[in-house]
Parts: sequence; C-alpha cells; structure tokens
Amino acid sequence: MLAIFKNLKGDKAIWGVVALLALFSFLPVYSASTNLVFVNDDGTTFGHLVKHAVLLFLGFGIIYAIHKIPTHYFKGLSIIALPIVLILLAYTLTVETRIGGVTANRWIKIPFVGVNFQTSTLASVVLMIWIARYLTKIKDVKITFKESILPLWLPTALVVLLILPENFSTAAIICFMVLVLCFLGGYPLKYLFAMVGTGIVLGGMFMFVLFKAPEVLPDRAGTWKSRIETFIHPEQADKDDLHQLTLAQIAIAEGGVVGKGAGKSVMKNMLSQSTSDFIFAIIIEEYGLLGGGALLFFYLLLLFRIVVVAHSAKTVFSKLLVIGVGLPIVFQAFINMAVVVQLFPVTGQPLPLISMGGTSIWMTCLAIGIVLSASNKTENLEEQSYDIDETNPLEVLSGQL
Repeated sequence: MLAIFKNLKGDKAIWGVVALLALFSFLPVYSASTNLVFVNDDGTTFGHLVKHAVLLFLGFGIIYAIHKIPTHYFKGLSIIALPIVLILLAYTLTVETRIGGVTANRWIKIPFVGVNFQTSTLASVVLMIWIARYLTKIKDVKITFKESILPLWLPTALVVLLILPENFSTAAIICFMVLVLCFLGGYPLKYLFAMVGTGIVLGGMFMFVLFKAPEVLPDRAGTWKSRIETFIHPEQADKDDLHQLTLAQIAIAEGGVVGKGAGKSVMKNMLSQSTSDFIFAIIIEEYGLLGGGALLFFYLLLLFRIVVVAHSAKTVFSKLLVIGVGLPIVFQAFINMAVVVQLFPVTGQPLPLISMGGTSIWMTCLAIGIVLSASNKTENLEEQSYDIDETNPLEVLSGQL
C-alpha cells in the first residue's frame, strides 16, 4: 500500500480533494439508499453501500492507471476512440433501459458484467481530447472556417446530435465547453462568434418549436418543456412537476445551519432521486448549510487546482486538455447544486464523486486521471522534445512523441 502512495504522481492537492469527496460520499449514499430499499424495494442499504464502494474502488484504479500514461498519448487515443464512441452513441439510441424508475435511451449494458454504461459521459471526454489535439495542431497556422469544418465542427455536431435526443443537459454542457476550449485555444474569433450567433439562432428556433409544436421533437421534449416552464413559472406549474423540487426545498429548510445529523434525513424517503440528482438536498438536511458550504468549498478548491495545473502545464495540448476534461466535472457539480436550490432547471446531472451511480463515476475518474497526468511536470517537459505525425495514432502510441 505504501508503495502505491509513493508512486502517486501529479498534483497532490487534487488527489486529496478527490479522496475526501469520495470518502464523504459514503455517508449520504448509505443514508439516502433507504429510499431505494423501503420505497422501491431494491436491495439493501448495505448492498448499495458495497456497490458504491466497489464503483469508487474501481474508479480510483482508473485514476491511478490513467495518471501514469504520458499526456501526449491521449492524442493518438482520441483518434482511435472518437469513431468508437460515435458508434456507441448511435447504438445507445436504439436501446431502451430503465434505471431508478427512469426509462430512456441513455445506457447500454456491458456484456458479461451486467453494468449499465452511459455512453455520453465517455463521448464528452473523448471529444474534449480530440478538440484539444486539433487546436494544438493549428495553434501556429492561419486557417479558414471551411478547413475546420471536417476536423472540428463535424465531430462536435455528430456527438451533440447523438446525445441531444435523450440528454439535453449533457449536450448543452458539451457545446459550452467546446466554445470555451476553442476560445482558449486561439480559434479565430470571427469564426467563433459566427458559431455562437448560429447557435443562438438555432437555439431560438428550437425553443419556439419546443413550446409551439413539441410533438415534432423527440419523446423527451415534453419533459424539457415541463422543466423549463416549472423553473420560469413555478406558480403555474403542475403539482406533480413541483413535487420533487418542493421536497428538496423542505429538506434544505429542515437542515438549517448545522443539520439534523448523519442518517437522520426524513425527506430521503420521499425524494425519488435522493441518491443521485437530489443528494445535495439530503446532505444539507443532514449536515446543514455548514456541510453544504464545505462541499462547495472542496469543489471550488478542485476548480482552483485545475486552473493551476492548466496554467503550469508546459505544452499547449496539456493546458487545453486539462481545461477540456477538468472543468466539466466542476460545472456539473455546480449545476447539480443549482438545481437543488432552484437556481437552475432540473437537468438530471449527478453530483460528481458523491452521487451513487454507475459508470458516470468511472468517467469522472477517467477525466481526473487525465488531469493528474497533465500535472506531472516530468511528462510535460519530455513531451516538448518530439516531432511526429499526429494524424497517425500508431505513431503517437508508439511512444515517439
């Protein structure tokens, strides 16, 4: 065990924050899982705790393995992985899965293991690596918009369009992060503004159709419309649409400043997503505003360390890579918290490293492992001294970079 700790590379503060978040998650997950046991008649509280522990243990195994990979290897891996995730996303749309009372085409079952895998989480990480690689390639080259359509905007559009029908919030986060990454990566502003303008126009058209003719959109369009209307006009919303949000608000109010204490939440037995989407409400009910504030502090600390790692990275690719895969983790946490306190419409985004989940934990750990790989200064220095054909994944993966 000591040998493993000695072999940990990269930013120690990130290691510490991630470990603390993971350890803390056992308390609210064990407490909130009573909802699954006594309301949904699904397993036992100890069983859910063990499952969460196994997922986190494997997740930290992913972090450890990935952080040992030199950062530049991810260039070649993205070339190989992007076509694979596009195929997986397309296949996912044909598979209907029911998880936690929700039926959607978001997951596929991993053969022989029986674990449900949300392909959009992997696709978002792979796409960010792909874009970081492309922006690094053109950083000293003057390009036209036409030249960037095939290598940049087409893969982005394919990923977003394949995710959008069943997971609007994830598609929106990906679009936002692509724009941020392109801005930081020096993509020509005139083209970027044109894309933003186009996005605003298309978004406006989408919202018009959503509210005027939702029947022509995917099946989940009705859910999107309901959530937006509930957020904008809660006084006019249907009681069923407000039910979960109201319970979350009660949980927060009951928590007060110091909370009721570990395991003493009452609302966990009524909130249908108390172990995932609304786990932050249970945390505040049991640990109060002090507990919720402490959790927010650690996410802010993680954000700060991600920015520090990106700033100190010695290569453009490493800088963009850290921003691309690291920031979405923190953004997702902020969105989850904002939903619970009704500062944002309901999205279905879990709280990273805290919510009980499946492969979403692993994909978060994959992203953290990549950030830690980039924070390894030795690898960053070595990375600058090679010159290869980055369009050839085999050459990249051969270690010649």
